Amino acid sequence: MKFMKLGSRPDTFYTTEALRSVSSEVSSDLIVQVKGSRYLLHKFPLLSKCLRLQRLCSEIPDPQQPQIIQLPDFPGGAEGFELCAKFCYGITITLSAYNLVSARCAAEYLQMTEDVEKGNLIYKIEVFFNSCILHGWKDSIVTLQTTKSFPSWSEELGITSRCIEAIASKVLSHPSKVNLSRSYSRRGKDDASCNGGAESQRHKGWWAEDIAELGIDLYWRTMIAIKSGGRKIPSNLIGDALRIYASRWLLNISKDSIDPDGNKQVESGTELEDLVGDSAAKHRLLLESIISLLPAERSSVSCSFLLKLLKAANIVSASSSSKMELARRVGVQLEEAKASDLLIPYVAQTKETIYDVDIVMEILEQFRLQGQSPATSPAREKDGFERRRRSRSAERGDFEFQERRRSSSASHSSRLKVAKIVDGYLQEVARDVNLALSKFIAVAEAVPEFARLDHDDLYRAIDIYLQVHPDLNKSERKRLCRILDCKKLSMEACMHAAQNELLPLRVVVQVLFFEQARGVMAGGQMAELPTNIKALFSANEDPTRPTASLSTNATVPAEDQWSVSGLKSPKSKLSSTLRMKLAEDGDLEENYANGIAKPSKVKAICSLPTRPKRMFSKLWSISRSTSEKN
Repeated sequence: MKFMKLGSRPDTFYTTEALRSVSSEVSSDLIVQVKGSRYLLHKFPLLSKCLRLQRLCSEIPDPQQPQIIQLPDFPGGAEGFELCAKFCYGITITLSAYNLVSARCAAEYLQMTEDVEKGNLIYKIEVFFNSCILHGWKDSIVTLQTTKSFPSWSEELGITSRCIEAIASKVLSHPSKVNLSRSYSRRGKDDASCNGGAESQRHKGWWAEDIAELGIDLYWRTMIAIKSGGRKIPSNLIGDALRIYASRWLLNISKDSIDPDGNKQVESGTELEDLVGDSAAKHRLLLESIISLLPAERSSVSCSFLLKLLKAANIVSASSSSKMELARRVGVQLEEAKASDLLIPYVAQTKETIYDVDIVMEILEQFRLQGQSPATSPAREKDGFERRRRSRSAERGDFEFQERRRSSSASHSSRLKVAKIVDGYLQEVARDVNLALSKFIAVAEAVPEFARLDHDDLYRAIDIYLQVHPDLNKSERKRLCRILDCKKLSMEACMHAAQNELLPLRVVVQVLFFEQARGVMAGGQMAELPTNIKALFSANEDPTRPTASLSTNATVPAEDQWSVSGLKSPKSKLSSTLRMKLAEDGDLEENYANGIAKPSKVKAICSLPTRPKRMFSKLWSISRSTSEKN
């Protein structure tokens, strides 16, 4: 770092009985009170360079008595005043980036201008500041940091703005032409100049670590100057700089911020209840400032970083506009996220849910909106045999169409990824005992049907929700399972669902039917659906709705015909599951109790297969033989 020495005399200031004085054969005739410090000095050397002291002394009626001057609002305190006093006595002083601001403010207060004496302190400080400090990277940053002790004086004197402009110009210049930063010094580099092009390009974000030490107000102004500079800086570098700054000052919010018992906590020893008053306001200002600096370009910052900001926004109670802006940005690049990233803690006085599901719904809505414009094909020529010269506008239209097709393909791929993310998220939030059924279903239905190639992950989430919420009644369980498509379940999921005692009876039978149909189709044949199962499926459906007929010449062996005897076998887990479903059916129990004739639904149920396990064995063997043929 650069420094400048002024004066040549040795330091003769000393302290005695809480007084600062200077060794001299001439007795002191001036007492200056600067806040808590008192100085015994001489009029001649000080008044010859300080216009303010001249005016204050001229206002004292009796100049023969030792004059006492009070300077209660002196900028720079005792340290700044002593620097100016030593300069007046010709004592050697050393100016650097650490004390330049206090010395400049003190000299301005004392009016040590060229009008009083040529080569006065203000002039010398300005020369040093403009020719040395602003040309050095570290000097500019340190000087800018010290301005926070004298904000109004630094703004009025232009110190703050000049430091910011100098820092921005160095960031915007080519890395090989600027002095090395402290980051380079820590990497064992020479703190002189940067001459290696390849090395410079590899560390082109070197400046972010250094300016991350600034307070949020100075950092915000510096980043605005960098972004609005004449030279365009890549948006991903701006994003990296914001990420470094956020990791330096923001709360560390991760997936571990909620313990297994569902209690919300914050890492790094900071509790939620501590974030009140000035602390909460400080973090809120910091967070909202970072959000305002985010580049507009997509993927300039990672989706994970945006979601961490959203978690912090919930904890510090940021404004709704800031949360919505983050939700919009996350929705644009949601396919980059992980399910754990979406676990945003819900912070409220009343204990509702562990995670904020509403903000995730907003993210999914933003994701849906940004992909609503499907690609359309260009209009064809009326005469296909007529050859015409293609104009540039037509070629441009075809190019735009190809771009839209690629965008549409990418949009479809992103929807498939988001569906997986949402199903993984549902498996996590399903463990929350306070999560309402309506919210669970709303999140699941936010994903379009075509985006889920299989429903295994969704089935796992439903199974977890049913286990954690055993008090759901029959209608609520049916409502929950309507979002499940049994045709998209794998064989393993079907086997589990067929024996799942928590699922409604209709879902279990649907699983059995679709698994049988899949097994027969895998063997190249399609068996006729038994009439009792047809009746079971049509019992609660609209009678006007046409039903598809699945028929071939294949026949089902007598041993696989369905009857109620299979339900009576205690050795069959599947049979016990179905029997339990029959027992919980309110209509069935009421009909048996009152001796009423069985409806068509009950008759169909009473003809279920005698050997469910044997049926699955047959389906498994059919699938296996088909795979061996292939």
